[in-house]
Amino acid sequence: MSRSSMSSKAWPLPREQAGAARNGLIAIAAAGILWGTTGVVVQLVRQSADVSPVGIGFYRLAIAALALLLCGARHLRQVIHTLPAQRWRLVLVGTGLGAYQALYFIAVAWGGVAVATVVSLGLAPVLIAGWETIRSRRRPGCAALCGMTAAVAGLALITGRTVSPAAAAPEPLLGLLAALGSGLGYAATTVLSRTVSRHVQPLTLTAASTAVGALVLLPFASLSGGHPLPVMSAAAGMLAYLGIVATAVAYALFYTGLRTTAGGVAVVLTLLEPLTAAVLAVVVLGEQVSLPLVTGGGLLLGAVIIASRSGRHTESVPSR
Repeated sequence: MSRSSMSSKAWPLPREQAGAARNGLIAIAAAGILWGTTGVVVQLVRQSADVSPVGIGFYRLAIAALALLLCGARHLRQVIHTLPAQRWRLVLVGTGLGAYQALYFIAVAWGGVAVATVVSLGLAPVLIAGWETIRSRRRPGCAALCGMTAAVAGLALITGRTVSPAAAAPEPLLGLLAALGSGLGYAATTVLSRTVSRHVQPLTLTAASTAVGALVLLPFASLSGGHPLPVMSAAAGMLAYLGIVATAVAYALFYTGLRTTAGGVAVVLTLLEPLTAAVLAVVVLGEQVSLPLVTGGGLLLGAVIIASRSGRHTESVPSR
């Protein structure tokens, strides 16, 4: 082997791929931050309008789909030609998107916020890491294991401060099962989305998945009193923010980042969501700063840093 060929293999990634990987990490981190604003906005919507949590979930997906379809109207013909090859995967991604959100809302109602958040968000990186280990037949490194441990511990500390009395968890076992289903759906949808994102443009993928997700949530929203939409009100503006910014833009960023980022790394990066939510809860809602909140935030931030560093050295899989 020549000296030149040895030196070329010393680089973990070509410069272009390294830049794409870095941009993918930034895109997913930005998506997590935008998702982190959702909790506070949902609280404000519920204070100003009689809309159920599942109804809010339906509206955010429906508004996102409508906004993306309007923005992409000029490219509609290209989208129609792109969709048939991936239509079943797109349906599965959209169904998973709606299902894991619905299950999360059910977990919150039946088991409380802490259980729902720790189980649903904490389970996903563990499941994806297990799947990637089986697929690659390589054990995760020490850094990955430390990152996952820090992520789950940080989630537990941040959400543990919101542990509610038994009255707020009327069906703890059913709530736990719903949270498990939500975490499983989140993990499976992330893995599938990464495959689809290599063949479908991010905006097209986001529009299709949010439209299918809204249809999945529609019957649940109807049964839970999710209608009608409060038009010409502060709540309508906040719902528009949830749909356009915290959903359409956030998921477009997420699917863009998935093109060059491993699923396990992506899910850990999205833990910026609960970290952002905790910060906003203190700043906007006036919640008190506590030692578990600070410690949990530090652990989550550490997990995100570990994931971002490992993500820079993960070679992206080229599109076929």
